[in-house]
Amino acid sequence: MDAAHFVYGVFLGLVWCFVRLFMPSPAGRKRFNVLGAINAVTKEVLTVTNETYINAESVCLLLSDIAQRYGPIPITLVLDNARYQKCALVLDHAASLKIELLFLPAYSPQLNLIERLWRFVRKECLYSKYYADFATFKQAIATCIETAHTEHREELDTLLAWNFQSFKKVQFLPV
Repeated sequence: MDAAHFVYGVFLGLVWCFVRLFMPSPAGRKRFNVLGAINAVTKEVLTVTNETYINAESVCLLLSDIAQRYGPIPITLVLDNARYQKCALVLDHAASLKIELLFLPAYSPQLNLIERLWRFVRKECLYSKYYADFATFKQAIATCIETAHTEHREELDTLLAWNFQSFKKVQFLPV
C-alpha cells in the first residue's frame, strides 16, 4: 500500500527537434491523490482518491475496503514509513480488522510493488500527454489504474514480479 500524488501539469517524456516546439500546459497546481493497495497475486488495485490530502482517515478507509473485499482470510499489508500510516488511529483500526501491517525499512521504495505500478501509470498517463481539463486528467489516471490488471496484464506480470535480491550466507567485514 502506498500513495501517489499526480500533479496536473506537463511531464515531458522525450522531446528532440530541430525547430522550437511549444507544449500546451495547464495553469495552477491541482493534485489528484491516490492511496492504493495492490494484490500481489492478481495485480488488482483497490484505491481511495481525493484532491486534498492523504491522511490517517484515508488509510483507515482503504483498510476497511480491503477487509470487506477479502473477508476473514489473513491479510498482510506492506507499507512504507509514512507518518500517517504509523499513527495510533491506523494501527488500532488495522488491529480491529485483523490486518497485519508490515513496515518496510526507511528509504527502500524498490521493495514495495505498488511503487512500480505508480511508475507505470505515470508513463502511460502523464509523460508527453496534455489534458484540457482536470476532470479528463483524473479520469485518465483512474481508468488506467482500474484496468491495468486486465488490459496491461502481460506488462504488469513482468513489472510487478516478485524478483527481489536476497543475500544468503553473507559475511560482513568490520570496517
